Amino acid sequence: MTPPTLPSSDEQLGKDWWRTSLIEMSPGVIRYRGYAVEDLISQRVSFASMVWLMTRGELPSTAQAQLLDMALMSAVDHGPQAPSVAIARMAATCGVGLNSAIASGVNVLGDVHGGAGEQALEFFGRVLQRWQEGVPLSDAARVALEAHMRDDGGPVPGFGHRFHPTDPRSEPMLKRVDAAAGRGEVSGQFAAIARAVEQALQQLKGRRIPLNIDGATAVVYGELGFAPALARGLFCLSRSVGLLGHAWEQSQQDERIKGPLPRAWTPTYEGPPHRPVPPQEPKETSE
Repeated sequence: MTPPTLPSSDEQLGKDWWRTSLIEMSPGVIRYRGYAVEDLISQRVSFASMVWLMTRGELPSTAQAQLLDMALMSAVDHGPQAPSVAIARMAATCGVGLNSAIASGVNVLGDVHGGAGEQALEFFGRVLQRWQEGVPLSDAARVALEAHMRDDGGPVPGFGHRFHPTDPRSEPMLKRVDAAAGRGEVSGQFAAIARAVEQALQQLKGRRIPLNIDGATAVVYGELGFAPALARGLFCLSRSVGLLGHAWEQSQQDERIKGPLPRAWTPTYEGPPHRPVPPQEPKETSE
């Protein structure tokens, strides 16, 4: 099929309507940042490498791709007790398609649920800045924590978990970062910062509050040079895989309009008791 032609005066305007360095696309041509898709396929470039290419502009090294793949894999799912997963499953029982169910779950990944990785990376960045200015790492971690507790007062992003006494994902991830740092593939600075913050937090709180998955992925994304805002985007990308699995599983079950509570339970009502509706004024009629 021959593509439509535009008057010459409008042709460049049409071409420049969208400007992007991500993809070159024309009939028979698909190139991602200059790499032909057929070459990427032939060279077995991984999905994680494509995530890197699209967000960073170049293909990663093998070591970088493996660490990114680990971080993306580690946060795929956390069960229906995670609001995003429960919402995706509830959406599936309402008869929507998989895309809508996934979108429903992704749409609740905000500052409270889903944003801690970005917040942790921002926090680690503040510690790193002080450390690079010559402040000893232990002091830099303590000062940053004290400032957070004074100015924010909320949980320290990346530490503690409402479900796990110790997050089973964190330590293996840090060990792989340590191994990569030992080979000179990453700096190891963010892993050191996470451990220093955990130690300072224990001293300030009087009990250990261990690194969680948000903190561990923040370490990886920091070591790989991702901006904090991308940490949240990458988490959304990762969790979408879990949402797809849950939405698909739920769609295969014989359940309809499943809400957040079992049907035998009803929410606690705290409003006024039953009361009569006051008499209403007769409605005016137009002649």
